[in-house]
Amino acid sequence: MSEHLHAALRLAAEAVPVLPLRKGKVPFGNCPACARNVCGGRPNMKTPGPCVCPRPCHGWAAATTDPHVIDSPAWAQAWRDAAAVAYHPGGAGLTVVDLDHAEAIAWARATLPATRTVPTTRGQHWIYRGAMPSANAVRPGVDIKSTMAYARWLGPGTGTVTALPGAVRALAVKDPAPIRPVGAGVPAPTGGGPCRHRTPAYLERGITMAEQRITAASSGVHATVYATFLAVLSAHGRCGCLTDAHVARLFATAQAKGETARHCADAWTNARARLGM
Repeated sequence: MSEHLHAALRLAAEAVPVLPLRKGKVPFGNCPACARNVCGGRPNMKTPGPCVCPRPCHGWAAATTDPHVIDSPAWAQAWRDAAAVAYHPGGAGLTVVDLDHAEAIAWARATLPATRTVPTTRGQHWIYRGAMPSANAVRPGVDIKSTMAYARWLGPGTGTVTALPGAVRALAVKDPAPIRPVGAGVPAPTGGGPCRHRTPAYLERGITMAEQRITAASSGVHATVYATFLAVLSAHGRCGCLTDAHVARLFATAQAKGETARHCADAWTNARARLGM
């Protein structure tokens, strides 16, 4: 058993979907039957398809935790030629913030909450618990690898994996589409006066009520999410009381109602813009 195959089986046993990488740190090309995606693609790709090819075709979408597939004759040649092991972060419920150089690492240390870190050839991988859309070049030297992406396995790293913060989710938002504030009815804050939100109980009650409002929505979930985000920002967004943990709670509640991470980020961004924040 090759070193890479052994590592892949160990990861799969921990519910991490894996695939082999060839020289150049890229997935193996599609077999003739899957060339140019004529097979329709894997069922777990962006556009679900019918492909049931036993080979590691379709890049990240071939990642699996099934040891019978990983150690199958159809994957054997790929493991013999493999230069590395990759995994699908989103499939494991993870997000990797790929920091390519020292400047990017310095930015992360100053901006993002500490989490598990893995050294790479040029920088570091910061690994968070929670999946989101992947995006490249979200800022200089920073890529996000989660759903529909793969990351090279470089070891377990050090530190404790922490929850995916709103600051990372927001990085993936580029040129968000306008969201019509249906039924928002929340006036822009006028400012002034002492900050009453410093009382933890007041802020906690506001976040809990926002979660309840989103959860109770039976229709018009998009509009409810936007209106709730707008209300939260109007009440608590200007005094520095909101934390990444609060934002993560709101995003998680919205996604539990079927909203995508992208729509949540768009709604949050547009609510901030509405209030001039």
